[in-house]
Amino acid sequence: MSQSVRLTFVVAIAALTPVLTHAQLFTLTKDQMIEYTAQNPFERFPDGRPKVPDELIERARGMSSEEVLAILPGKGFRNQYEDGFRILHPDKKLVGRAFTVQFMPLRPDLDGVINARAQAAGLGRMYNQTAIDMLQPGDVLVVDLFGQAEGGTIVGDNLFYYIMRATKGAGLVVDGAIRDLEGISGMDMPAYFRRAHPSAISNVIISGINIPVRIGKATVMPGDLVFGDSEGVYFIPPALVQQVVDNADVIHIHDEWTRMKFDEGKYKSSEIYGTPKDPALKKEYDEYLKKRLEEIRKKNPK
Repeated sequence: MSQSVRLTFVVAIAALTPVLTHAQLFTLTKDQMIEYTAQNPFERFPDGRPKVPDELIERARGMSSEEVLAILPGKGFRNQYEDGFRILHPDKKLVGRAFTVQFMPLRPDLDGVINARAQAAGLGRMYNQTAIDMLQPGDVLVVDLFGQAEGGTIVGDNLFYYIMRATKGAGLVVDGAIRDLEGISGMDMPAYFRRAHPSAISNVIISGINIPVRIGKATVMPGDLVFGDSEGVYFIPPALVQQVVDNADVIHIHDEWTRMKFDEGKYKSSEIYGTPKDPALKKEYDEYLKKRLEEIRKKNPK
């Protein structure tokens, strides 16, 4: 077991305390959530999960993976991206707040403890719908199902439809599978999954809800901004969301000005891109950037 997976498992097991409230069972307590996400600059949900503002979520819809890449590695976050998914609606951006769920292969003794806790809390057995029923508008369900195909199907078309309604179409990311792909394909919600398989979910147990999880080579925290495009998925720490979307504005303006100059037909690419070589052109670009940023900031005040 890798160190990251071991840490996630320890956190999950540590959370199996005698607390019998719905909000705290098999998850981080509010104090733990705040501790693990201490750099979050935004408001929080009642359970302590970071709540990236809706206006930043909307601004992020205009980004690309490359624009996120421009910031995160330089801040030390080099393990926040994963690709290789099958993508439902690749022309539709996925943007929302991470609601994380971790599954593990079924082990009877651990399953007995987990379900005893769940029954004592009045939840019945712990299964996929336990987590699904906790989703809120703007949540992206992020599920570690360890790449499982048969039995690793987090939802079929009915539960996919429920998630779409509950989250207002935010989306789904599962390192595992879905079923009923034909029915799901007509639904207007982005989804990233490894495989489709006809089996129902089975032979697995939930080991954590809203804890740190691993999706491929990415580490995901509850409340991360999930951003998916036609290439893959980024999980952006809340503390860096503002910087990422602000920098994306600069990149958009740079591209806008660059193509405008190319359209004039007077310059070679090396004279304009990536930085204008002529001081007069550089001054023109700087003035254009300042003007356009002011226009954008008036529309999207911080």
